[in-house]
Amino acid sequence: MKIDKVLPFAKNLLKTAVQPGDVVIDATVGNGYDTVFLAELVGASGHVFGFDIQEKAIAASKERLINQSLSERVTLFHSGHEQLSQLIPNNYQGKVTGAIFNLGYLPGSDKTIVTQPETTINALQQLLEMIAPEGIIVLVIYHGHKGGAEERDSLLDYCQKIDQKTAHVLQYQFINQQNSPAFIIAIEKI
Repeated sequence: MKIDKVLPFAKNLLKTAVQPGDVVIDATVGNGYDTVFLAELVGASGHVFGFDIQEKAIAASKERLINQSLSERVTLFHSGHEQLSQLIPNNYQGKVTGAIFNLGYLPGSDKTIVTQPETTINALQQLLEMIAPEGIIVLVIYHGHKGGAEERDSLLDYCQKIDQKTAHVLQYQFINQQNSPAFIIAIEKI
């Protein structure tokens, strides 16, 4: 297949925006795969701030980072992403070059604990204030679970209303797949 699937496309978007020494955000660390990917992108002189409400996710991510010798590049918060402007130091305002959200539930965990549209939109509003020009926010939207359709619809509505003078907003999805396939919304700040 020559067309990128959703997750490789998300990573390619972040690769275009993030350079060694940059500051980035993993808004839903989950099992830590994106956290490791971002820590590799920013290099030894950059930093990743990661958020998750589940202790299991924080523990899995810490272990994965330690095993990859990347833990010094990452600060993990056992907190929701809607707290990012309170938890990320002010000196990083306007310097964040990339962020990723994997929305839905933690794979292999309690499927009733899911991301919520209100907190995700709140986090997006904060990120749009702190992200650097040409910085990219990637939302990977899994919507096949209970509550997923509501979050999907709220995010699509919110993102379609972002002023085009503030950001470019892209939707990337396969339209002929069944069973609520994940898709991406990418936001590039102008």
